[in-house]
This record gives sequence, structure tokens and C-alpha cells, in this order.
Amino acid sequence: MFKKILIANRGEIACRVAATARRMGIQTVAVYSDADASAKHVQACDEAVHVGGSAPKDSYLRWERILQSAKDSGAEAVHPGYGFLSENEDFAKACAAAGLVFIGPPASAILAMGLKAESKRLMEAAGVPLVPGYHGTDQDPALLQREADRIGYPALIKASAGGGGKGMRVVEKSEDFAAALASCQREAINSFGSDAVLIEKYVQRPRHIEIQVFGDTQGNCVYLFERDCSVQRRHQKVLEEAPAPGMTEALRAQMGAAAVAAAKAVNYVGAGTVEFIVEQTAYDQPESMKFFFMEMNTRLQVEHPVTEAITGLDLVEWQLRVASGEPLPLQQNEIRMTGHAIEARLCAENPDNNFLPATGTLQVYRKPQASSFERSTVRIDDGVREGDTISPFYDSMVAKLIVHGDTREQALARLNTALAQTHIVGLNTNVQFLRHVVRSEAFATAKLDTALIQREAAVLFKQETVGLAAAVAAVVAHTLHAEKALQGADPFSRRDGWQSHGLAQRRFEFVWQDQPRSARLNYLHDGALSLSLEGDNASAAVLTFAAHGAGLWVQWGSTPRCFSQLDWQGETAHIFTPQGATRITVLDPLAHAGEAAQEGGRLTAPMPGKVVSFAVKAGDKVKAGQPLAVMEAMKMEHTISAPKDGVVAELLYAPGDQVADGAELLKLG
Repeated sequence: MFKKILIANRGEIACRVAATARRMGIQTVAVYSDADASAKHVQACDEAVHVGGSAPKDSYLRWERILQSAKDSGAEAVHPGYGFLSENEDFAKACAAAGLVFIGPPASAILAMGLKAESKRLMEAAGVPLVPGYHGTDQDPALLQREADRIGYPALIKASAGGGGKGMRVVEKSEDFAAALASCQREAINSFGSDAVLIEKYVQRPRHIEIQVFGDTQGNCVYLFERDCSVQRRHQKVLEEAPAPGMTEALRAQMGAAAVAAAKAVNYVGAGTVEFIVEQTAYDQPESMKFFFMEMNTRLQVEHPVTEAITGLDLVEWQLRVASGEPLPLQQNEIRMTGHAIEARLCAENPDNNFLPATGTLQVYRKPQASSFERSTVRIDDGVREGDTISPFYDSMVAKLIVHGDTREQALARLNTALAQTHIVGLNTNVQFLRHVVRSEAFATAKLDTALIQREAAVLFKQETVGLAAAVAAVVAHTLHAEKALQGADPFSRRDGWQSHGLAQRRFEFVWQDQPRSARLNYLHDGALSLSLEGDNASAAVLTFAAHGAGLWVQWGSTPRCFSQLDWQGETAHIFTPQGATRITVLDPLAHAGEAAQEGGRLTAPMPGKVVSFAVKAGDKVKAGQPLAVMEAMKMEHTISAPKDGVVAELLYAPGDQVADGAELLKLG
């Protein structure tokens, strides 16, 4: 077994690998960029080496610098994690040339499966079912258009060297193909260095089911059951679970055998995932499901913890043992599956604004209590701590929350509870959106396909599970509780509205869902508190509250008693309850006196990033909703559209320029 390894990655996967290595008595070396100098993964390892600037191309993709760091530190092997260099055959070859073990498959397997078109041809030869499509090397746009027309619409354009949903577009009709192809190729060459694409029939009502495989250097290969990754946004996974709901034993065996055949076709070694697209004629007819090979990921997957949860195995340990030359720890008939596991990806993004990535500081980062690794009920994999910054340089994922239960229903309940206990303040996240998905009828009853989020948009987006009344009551109660803790014995110095005669009143001003609201609090003679919303038809009602741990039990009139915790970010109160979370801004009228109205006719960058292109020039007339510019941030392209009709007065940047969050891109008159 290795004595020391270098982890050529960052964030939660670097922390994850380091944890297993530590348990096995293996020393670890971290690498870090300028932005990650004090990151959690640096602290998780025994040594750390600076490898360059904040952008991945200046640090985590500098494999010559990383290999030199491994040699200088005395590491015997390199674990690439996932992303970055994990599926780079040149890096795998360079490791071998440098006398280092690459903890992954042979470079030949990475090459064969890394090019989607080539892998399709290999799988066809191996007898693995394929989706109808074009996987040829001729990339003439006119030919690609004809092939898409031949296959039929909707068609899927997919970067041949891609992954993670990047360089992928669904085209609904022929006249949209050319623009979609250009955008797909542009994103593909930025992300993978190649603009080659393949065209496939877009399967209707598809499920994304993948098989975890493992091979060793002795020629053994097994599958560790399946994962359902159908819940996706922008072709990127949101929730993953194992086993796949509705999976029959017969279909599991067929898919497992096909996955092993795929791995053996390229002499695979280590952890890999064979991904299938599964067609279903109806949600409740699993016997009608047909599977087609989609691609093979020649690395450890983000969602590997759900497989670990149902098998009780440590896949990173398996990787280390296989890479050191040991045979697989178990044979196929020795691998067991118990219970059900679900993983939720917690991301810095705004689901209600087309999942726009977010940056900022984790001012509050509270996690549910995790249990032990073995058959853990709740597990959190992350690479951040409270106070860390989510930067625009890397992926938007903050953490992974994994739960395990005896049944899917139990796992769902545990995931909902764990999400309710996850409190993040400082930037937008998808935590509440994930709760909406988990509690939706479609997901709860396993009516799964990759269009679930779009199909259920009405119950997933812009949902307020904590109403105005509960938000106002929570803010007033927490404010009074804090003031009570600070008040002195002298009643004339008290801040709770006490006066020597008459009734005291206090007014609270709020902004709720962009609308100004007011509440009035009356201090009664008997010490009771009466609260009312101004302009509300309901009469004033008694407000009561009591401390409980880090939060309060709050009740307002006949509303149910509710536990709430509150965190402030400036004037905005972030309220967390078991039912959901919300925010409300408490206004100080004097603080906002004299503020100027916002300028009109401006278009600003919604996040730090790079200007890719402008679709207009100065003097052009535009209509509301018309695309104006394309930005790239967090490895994804984002289109900026006109908020109203107008005329372009001036372009303030050029394609290729880096811009800050909030930078004005163009003027619209």
C-alpha cells in the first residue's frame, strides 16, 4: 500500500479522499490555488503545495507543476478526484512516465471512453444497446444539420469530449439547429478544448440510470448496483439515489452485465460509471423500460456516496487498493445491498432565476448532525467552512447531503429533515428548492424522468412555505427576545416599550416579496403583547414566544406554534423553520431617507465572469426578451436579455473581457 499520495483536486472530493487515506494510515499532499490558500482541503492534508493562480488553467490544470509537486514531496501516487485532470489521458501517461501511480484507469481506457463518438462505436461492437444518432468524425455543420433532420426532433447535440451537462443542447426544431450548434461548440471548446459533437435522438420520458463498476489489474470486474440520477437541471444532476426506484432484478442484472462488458472492452481498472439513458412508456411500468448506452465516466462520480451507503463499502479505499495492485476486495456474489440512499447537491445558485450561479461568503453555514460512515443515516461531504467564500472560479457546489434509510420513504423523510436543518446565509442556494422537489408528489411517488423539474415547475419554483404572518411574528419575537436579554433593571432604560401610563405601541416596517408592509405591536397592561399587520383584515392577536435551544417557539393568535431560528445579514432577517425558510427586510425609515431611485435603461452582469459575445451593436432597436449578450461564469454560458423595448446606446465591453458582478455591460435607451 502507498505511504503517501498527492490529491490533484480541491474542495469536497479532496477532503473526501484525504479522510479515507488518513483512516488507512496514508499521508496526503494537497495542492492549492491563490483562491484556495486557506481552504478546508488544504487543512485536511498533511502537506500542501501552491500550484498557481485562481483560475483552473493557472493551477489545478497545470499538470506539469502538479507532477513536480508530487515528486518533490515524495508521493508515490496521484489521486485526481473528479473534474480537472481526472479524465485526461495525457496526465495519466505523464504520471506513469514520472514513476507515479495514477489512481484511476489506464490512459487507453480514458481515451477510448473520453471521446463519446469513439465510445459509441466500441459499445456497438460489444453489443451494448445505443440510442439512434450520428457519431461520425465529419463535423461539417451542414452534415450535422442533415443528420439531425434524419434522426428527427427533438434532437440532442452533445460535446464529444464533454461531461457534466456542458456543451449540450436540446433542439426542438430544424430551424433552431444552427444557433444551438454554434453555442454548444463554443461552450465545448472552452470547457474541453474540442468542439467536436455528436447528434442523438432525444429520448422521450427518459431516466438517467448509471451502473457503478470496478475493475482490478488481475482482470476482475464487478458492478456495485445502480444509481438513478434523473432529477437534473441544465443536464446536471440535482438529486441521486440508489437503488433506482422501480428497478426489477432482471433489468438490474441486464444493465449490470452490459456495464461490466463495457468496462472489460477497454480493460478497465479502478472506479468507473457506465451511464445509460432508460426509455419508459409509463412511470408505473418498469417492465417496459429499455436502456441505451450513453457514456462512461472514467473516474469516481460525485454521487458515489449513495453507493457507499447501500453497500457499506468505501469506494475510495477500493480505488487505493486496486491502484496499489491488490485484487478487488469482493467478488460479485459477495456484494450486498441494504436500504435506500439519496444524495442532494447543495449549490450556490438561484433556482428561481434560471439557476443563476451565486458567489459570496458563507456568513452562516449550519449543517445537520452527521452520523458514522458505516450505513450512515446522515452524511455531509463538503470542502467549505463558515466564513469561506464561494468564488466564481470553480463549480457552484457547496456540499453534498446524503441520507440512508431502510426504505425510500424513510430516506425521503430523513432528507427533508436534514435539509430543514441546513442553514446558509450570505448567498443564494438551492436548499429550499431541493425541499420542494423532495416533497413534490412526482418525486415522492417516483414519477421520474430528466424533465421532472421542468414538468413540475409550478410547484417547485417561487414557492413560499413560510408566509408573511409567520415571518413577521418570527422577526418581532426574535427582536424582543434579544432586547430582553440586553435590558437593565431600571424600567426607564428598558427598550421594550414600557411607559408609566397608557398603552405603548411600536411600529415595524418590512419589505416582503418586494412589497412594503407594516406591523403594529401593542404592549398591554398585563404584560401581554398584541401584534397586528396594518392593512390586514385580521384583528390584532396575542404574540407569545419562548426560547428553545438556538431558536424560539413562536405563536401568533390561532396560528400553529412554530419553532424558528433567525440570522441577520444587514437589515435582512433569514428565518428558518421546519416548514421552510424565508427572508424579510426590516426597514429603518431614517436610514433610507433621501436614497435616489435606481437608474433605468441599464444592463448589468449578474455575476463575475467573461463576456463571450454581443448579439447587438450600438443603434440597434431591441424588443423585450431579445438576447443581447452571452456571459460565461462557473463553466456555464448565460444569456442576458433585454428587460424592455429600446435602443442600444452603447456597448461598454468587448468579447473576451472579464467583468465584475454588477458591472454595466451596455446602455439601453
